[in-house]
Amino acid sequence: MFKWAQQQLANVAGTAEPIYGPEAIQSVAKQAEETPYTELTRDDLKWAAMNSTNVETQTFHLMADSGHLGLAQVIYSNVAGIRTTCQFNTKIFYPKSENKPVLFSTDQLNDVEFSEDKTGFYAENCALELSEDMKSYTIKSMTNQKSIVNLTITRETPGFKVGKDGNTYFGTDPAAPWGTMRHFFWPRCTMEGSIVTEDGPIDFKGKAMFIHALQGMKPHHAAAKWNFADFQGPNYTAALMEYTTPPSYGSTKVNVGGIIKNGEIIFAGATNAVTHTSVKQDTDNDWPAPESIKFEWKGKTKDGKDATAVLECEMEERRDRIDVMEHVPGFVKSIVASAAGTKPYIYQYSPSKPVTLKIKIGDEEVSEEGTLFSEATFICD
Repeated sequence: MFKWAQQQLANVAGTAEPIYGPEAIQSVAKQAEETPYTELTRDDLKWAAMNSTNVETQTFHLMADSGHLGLAQVIYSNVAGIRTTCQFNTKIFYPKSENKPVLFSTDQLNDVEFSEDKTGFYAENCALELSEDMKSYTIKSMTNQKSIVNLTITRETPGFKVGKDGNTYFGTDPAAPWGTMRHFFWPRCTMEGSIVTEDGPIDFKGKAMFIHALQGMKPHHAAAKWNFADFQGPNYTAALMEYTTPPSYGSTKVNVGGIIKNGEIIFAGATNAVTHTSVKQDTDNDWPAPESIKFEWKGKTKDGKDATAVLECEMEERRDRIDVMEHVPGFVKSIVASAAGTKPYIYQYSPSKPVTLKIKIGDEEVSEEGTLFSEATFICD
């Protein structure tokens, strides 16, 4: 009971959590030992819109045939059930040949409401809608005249969550967890539509990955570090999301992801790994920013064959570095900043040359070149 009370104080006041140890986290990897992954249903795509401390996001990672990369994202955050804020973020990375700076727009949303079944999100000048057949999302936003969004994302493969319910649970009593973390994927999608900037429209016909994430507790309490990979090739997709908990939960790593070929999930699960094979200290904040990264996936196909995939490459010059504290709402900022040692930065990469995904299924090996978008996030020590 005392540890539960300490947790509640940490949630409200931003105080540091005590050391609960690794036994206070029930990783989704445990579920995945019996059920590596489960295909998503419409219910999985409902907004939770919790009334307690949480951050919930729907994020669309965009790769246009033109070479533009992008992001469209809704963030729904609640601090201690006291205040809810919503933001719509748009980001465009221009091809290096255009020599243009990153375009980033972030706007607070007003008059937020959900569809009756909670799969649709609406706000003033913004709407995300899931189609009746659960095969596509439409994203429309006029929240910022610098980036007017009108996109349709259509999945080519079933969506998936790792394990049975996709959740990692936090708390000393498994029957009554005080926090959760989950990521649901539409890993391989086609994309149509445009984002209109002040310089005119950009055709975003191409590929996309959709992720619905829920951090049912303070972000810096659940994870101290993150790694993300989105590889899209002509036939294959590789998706990976890894986080490392703070020492309060034993610096435990949780890594979910999968390998997809056209309309089929080849394998997915929680036995993946990320290694920063070379790093360079960022003199502005002392974080060890990666210069090269190795991503590894491991699992079994539906017919029981051993399957692995590896993607290893130099990251080249980062596409962006985000000081998260510059972009979060003031109320959230005051809470997070009160936690000593919290200095969240996101490093974003996409090598200019195609990278190679190497896949082995049983005795068969195949390699495919494609585009990689990757993030390395550091939040706290």
